[in-house]
Amino acid sequence: MNTEQMNPSQLKNAKIAIYSASFAIPVVVAILFGVKIEGVDFSFLPPFYASINAITALVLIGALVAIKKKNKNLHRGLIRFALLLSLVFLASYVAYHMTSESTPYGGDMKGLYFFILISHIILSIAVVPIVLFTYLFAWQGDFVRHKKWTRFAWPIWMYVAITGVVVYYMISPFYVN
Repeated sequence: MNTEQMNPSQLKNAKIAIYSASFAIPVVVAILFGVKIEGVDFSFLPPFYASINAITALVLIGALVAIKKKNKNLHRGLIRFALLLSLVFLASYVAYHMTSESTPYGGDMKGLYFFILISHIILSIAVVPIVLFTYLFAWQGDFVRHKKWTRFAWPIWMYVAITGVVVYYMISPFYVN
């Protein structure tokens, strides 16, 4: 990470990129949900992207432990890896939903399932700018703001990662093969 302050132009561009990504990601995902590509079988992806979520949660725990032990290099590497995992998750999630019909939940715990699913979706949208700004503050060397934002970013990101796995396990018995 660059521990020097960004010049005002770089900072403005970084903020525009974060706002743009934060807006574009949910909009593009919503649009792509309406696109159906026939003849492609990505039915293997749900356990893959659930595993990506589980690994992300473990990496976030590792990043927390690393920073508590003052190992900034390991922390930085793990956070970058968690960001990469999140991108891989997003790509595989969209690919699956562009090639497969949505699976209705057929279990007895519909209320719980939909509570977890809806909170997961809402927080997965909210976590994008929160995590990216948290990362930006560290990149700038503004560790006071980084630490302040991390108090919100880390638990939300962890919740999204864990509930992604929970949602998969709750819906997986109802997938049509």
